[in-house]
Amino acid sequence: MCGIIGVVANSPVNQLLYDGLQVLQHRGQDAAGIATAEGGRFHMHKGSGLVRDVFRTRNMRNLHGNWGIGHCRYPTAGSAHNLAEAQPFYVNSPFGLMLAHNGNLTNSGALKKDMFLQDLRHMNTNSDSEVLLNVLAHELQAASTRYQVDAETIFKAVAGVHRRARGAYAVVTMIAGYGLLAFRDPYGIRPLIIGRNETEAGTEYMVASESVALDTLGFKIMRDVAPGEAVLIDTQGNFISRQCAERTNHAPCIFEFVYLARPDSLIDGISVYETRLRMGDFLADKIRHTLPHLHIDSVIPIPDSSRPAAMELAQRLGLPYREGFVKNRYIGRTFIMPGQVHRKKSVRQKLNAISMEFRGKNVLLVDDSIVRGTTSREIVTMAREAGARNVYFASAAPPVRYPNVYGIDMPTRNELIANNRSDEEIRREIGADALIYQDIEDLKAAVRAVNPALGRFEASCFDGDYITGDINSNYLSNLENNSTSGQLPRTYDEESESGQLDLNLVSNA
Repeated sequence: MCGIIGVVANSPVNQLLYDGLQVLQHRGQDAAGIATAEGGRFHMHKGSGLVRDVFRTRNMRNLHGNWGIGHCRYPTAGSAHNLAEAQPFYVNSPFGLMLAHNGNLTNSGALKKDMFLQDLRHMNTNSDSEVLLNVLAHELQAASTRYQVDAETIFKAVAGVHRRARGAYAVVTMIAGYGLLAFRDPYGIRPLIIGRNETEAGTEYMVASESVALDTLGFKIMRDVAPGEAVLIDTQGNFISRQCAERTNHAPCIFEFVYLARPDSLIDGISVYETRLRMGDFLADKIRHTLPHLHIDSVIPIPDSSRPAAMELAQRLGLPYREGFVKNRYIGRTFIMPGQVHRKKSVRQKLNAISMEFRGKNVLLVDDSIVRGTTSREIVTMAREAGARNVYFASAAPPVRYPNVYGIDMPTRNELIANNRSDEEIRREIGADALIYQDIEDLKAAVRAVNPALGRFEASCFDGDYITGDINSNYLSNLENNSTSGQLPRTYDEESESGQLDLNLVSNA
């Protein structure tokens, strides 16, 4: 899960890209980067940390140009601490390319080997995004016959990427002297949406991970990028798109609706907020049918993403809805912190209980999901310490029993509290008096209720069905062995590593 954005405008885009990344900050907190273009020259600045910490006035002044891309990083491949893996990535041949990627390639190891042995390309990091950039560069070079770039060449190159790459990828790319390219994998696992803004100087275009970036920056939603589709916007603002995959099977990641996306976003024509309301409806019905004996005094959400489900659940059951936890807005999202120690430490820094809402009461706590169980256990303990008589816990999502390999940090089965445990065993682990999970079919029905056209979802972390068809037990075992091998991340000096890049390139326009 990362945030990506691309803009082709009629005036400087540095501020637009910065503001867009701040809106998408929830998608990644470890690093951020912006690249812009002025004529044939690329300018880039990137670094570790939040968007507001990476960019200073001096950095913004150097980001010249009317088109560019941005990225905020949440690592699932490579190191969370390596500045060299911050995006965008750059390669100078052919033509000069900058790329930002959201997702995860499941065959990056094989691709990296092919890049070295067959395509004669060298990768300098462990990031699968650098692999994807070099695959695109090679395909673009192979498709080019006249030593210049055009739409046909670019679409042919994207088709080559689709044939070679496996997994999840939503991509924005700058092609020096030509324009902005955006494309999405044939399953549409990770989101990507297009917007436009009409100005006196002409039409401006934006491509972003979530519609909220378009809304806040004054762009009108056009549509989502279709699975397998490529969108091309040249520096003059000409817009062209084409389906580049031989076969597509639309299956968006259902965890985007559970937790990852902002509630005010639209993904594949679906209101994230409305899906979370529907999750509350289905969860309420399950509680009424399976646990009618529970005496519940109030329903309390775990801020923030569970609020819509909790509110709808309380209304459907006719129970009081209460705010029992106050959230510290200056602590990052615990789910996407890079290490278990950081996650555990931050729970009590992030949340504090309001004692009067717990003292002597039977409370139903509602969270969006339970992944590792660390946060849930701490929250149940906090509720008891605040005086709760009984603490019931409800998850708006089913048990997370399997690793996610498509860009969400759920890499090992041993880290998942629901793996090889029954609901009763999980209840005891987190210390709750009762535990209620959403059923997987009800979760899918909740999203489908908003857009019935969606027939399939990427829900592998819940059901173990890996839709790309290339994931088996050996792959998962190798993934887990690599993530627990004890390899230490490379270190760097944050003061000396500025991440500033200024490349003088020949224009192909």
